[in-house]
Amino acid sequence: MNADLAKNYSAPADCLADRVILVTGAGDGIGRAAALCLAEHGATVVLAGRTVPKLEQVYDRIEECGWPQAAIYPVDLLGANEQDYQSLAESVSSLFGRLDGLLHNAGELGERTPLANYSLASWQKVLQVNVTAQFLLTRALIPQLEKSVDASIVFTSSGVGRRGRAFWGAYAVSKFATEGLAQTLADELEETTRIRVNCINPGPTRTRMRATAYPAENPGTLKTPEQIMAAYLYLLGPASRDVTGQSLDAQ
Repeated sequence: MNADLAKNYSAPADCLADRVILVTGAGDGIGRAAALCLAEHGATVVLAGRTVPKLEQVYDRIEECGWPQAAIYPVDLLGANEQDYQSLAESVSSLFGRLDGLLHNAGELGERTPLANYSLASWQKVLQVNVTAQFLLTRALIPQLEKSVDASIVFTSSGVGRRGRAFWGAYAVSKFATEGLAQTLADELEETTRIRVNCINPGPTRTRMRATAYPAENPGTLKTPEQIMAAYLYLLGPASRDVTGQSLDAQ
């Protein structure tokens, strides 16, 4: 496929009408921007995250704009267990009967230090949030995604998940794992379901995580989350129906 297609995609206003899409980390940064953008284009968004007041602010904004009513589902990716994810899946089934999209946006940066100095606690936290939790959530929701006529799973990758860089530690390792998880899942689901699985690399974006990783960087030189939404609309909408197993750039 054309690598520039996603980032330059011009989405029809109602391209996500009648779709139910769950977004993790929906209370802030790229997740918040994605949740609002998806709702604006017609999706019913399930707002998942650990900070309820932030999720409520996104919910209220969607209500104010008159977009499809969202749902809030609090979840702590660090502490949730298998039953917690199963309960989430059952709630989605009860409320909507299916799931059309799953955006894995939430992530943990961890320490920016040489691996020789990396703490076990930080290593385990990053791998739990960025890999294991995403595996568990995806596994729990596959039955609901299978009920969709056109389902899309999108994992969030990174440039350091394609080529490792010094001092990125567990974060880089977790993003390599994310790429592998997405590729494996895409290959398994392609012939037996209508679920497609892809990765998206947001690139340098004006978020709190970016500011933590690059404290000396001028945020004014970066695109805002709202400015990179074309690729998200492409991957979560019908335009990418035949695209699976890919890792695309948002900018």
